[in-house]
Order: sequence, then structure tokens, then C-alpha cells
Amino acid sequence: MGHTLKWGAPPPKHPYLRILQLLLLAGLFCFSLGIIQVTKTVREIAILSCEYNISTDELTSVRIYWQKDREMVLAVMSGKVQVWPKYENRTFTDITNNLSIVILALRLSDNGTYTCVIQKSERGSFRLEHLTSVMLLVRANFPVPTIAEVGNPSLNIKRINCSTSGGFPEPHLSWLENGTEVNAINTTVFQDPETELYTISSELDFNMTNNHSFVCLVKYGDLTVSQTFKWQIQPKLDDSPTNQSPLLTIIITVSLIGTFVIAAVIWQRLQACKYMFGRSG
Repeated sequence: MGHTLKWGAPPPKHPYLRILQLLLLAGLFCFSLGIIQVTKTVREIAILSCEYNISTDELTSVRIYWQKDREMVLAVMSGKVQVWPKYENRTFTDITNNLSIVILALRLSDNGTYTCVIQKSERGSFRLEHLTSVMLLVRANFPVPTIAEVGNPSLNIKRINCSTSGGFPEPHLSWLENGTEVNAINTTVFQDPETELYTISSELDFNMTNNHSFVCLVKYGDLTVSQTFKWQIQPKLDDSPTNQSPLLTIIITVSLIGTFVIAAVIWQRLQACKYMFGRSG
């Protein structure tokens, strides 16, 4: 018998009370056995397996339900696929791969436990044939922050900026010097309304006439990332007599050589004059 697959159909109006009861039982059952975990990062693709195989000819005699926690995700009844609005255009079922569901462009809101329930028709009614649960963990780690120089707001004052983006949950940024927090300026936190990922940046002013080693520390949940910025002042030339002696020696040597050269020229001219006067006398 043929079957049809219909995508994007509106969810049924009845509340699926029987299915909810089965899913609660499934949750208790899988909790006692241990739930399979699938870990992905934001924007990746997740494939969650129902661990059950059927032929395409059996589709019309079974019901397949996928639910996340307490909300419906996808259902296959009489060979027709129904996807709930939150998952439309990014979720589909792979009948040939253990009745898996495939979720595209993962979001942080996709975190949760997904339960698959299979009901099979028998003597005019549907009975529970199979159930399994998969826990989906969607991660969003912040990359190591970047620190850049952004100018000099005043004399001897340098401004630096620390920023990182693409993580979750909401981060907190602090500047540390020798383990002590220092005052930052212009700290901003932005959350993308679509991906729910955060971007954070902060600026710090410091005196350029001293050496510094700053740590930009970003905390999110129980995780941290950090970056270090070091500032070394340029050493000044020492004006002590010890450092001046080589230059002074050079000046004196050149002066003496010049004096001898001038004296030699004058002496030669005097000798030439004496010679000329001697011949004329």
C-alpha cells in the first residue's frame, strides 16, 4: 500500500493526552536505563535515532511520535508527517535510518531530552511497540578573547579593548592586574535574538609610564576564557658620567687629532715662509 509524506502540516487540535502519558512512562523507563547523549554545537546538525527499523510498507500501520520534554516536535501518522511550528523548515524524519529525526541549524533552545514513541496497530487499536529517549546537549563556547589597542584618550594614557563572541550563557568580563580587579569602561553585552548567542566587549585605560600585565577574564556558567596583555615601557638613556664617557672620549680624540692636523699645517707654512725669506735675503 502506498503512503504519502506531508511536510509542514498544522498540528492536530486534540491534546494527545494518551501520547503524553506514554512519554512520561518513557522518561521514567529511560531514566532507569540511562539516556543516550548527543553533544553538538550551535548551528550544527543533530541526528537523533529512535533505534527502531520498519519498512516503508509498514508506515501506514504505525504511529511515530517525537517529543522534546513536554512539547511535540514531529509525528508520523498514516504515512503523513506533521511538524510542529517551532521546528518547521529545519526538522525532518529519516525513515530509513532507525526512524531518526534530523534537526538543522541547532539553537540553544534545542537543548533537552527527546523521546521517540512507536505505536503499532493491532486488532483495531494501537499499542506501544517501542520507546527510547535521547538527550541533546547544544554547546556554545566562547573563543579566547582578543585584546587590541584602540588609541590614546589623553597624554600618557593608553586604551585597550577586550572582546569575544559566540557563546552562552550570559558572560561576565573583568580586568585583573596582579590578581586584583581594576576598573573597566564601556563594557557592553549583546545577545543575538535569533541564535541567543552573546557578544561581550570592554575597554581599559592605563598609564603608559609604568609596566603592566593585565588579564581579561570572561566567565560564563562554570567555564572561563582569558587573554593576557603586557605593556613594557621603553628604557630611557642613562645620563650618568659612566654612559657619557665613550662619547666624551670620542669628542676629545677627534679634537686632539684636529688640533695636531691644524698645528702641522701651520708649522709647514711657517717653514715655507722662512725658506722664502732666506732666499730673498
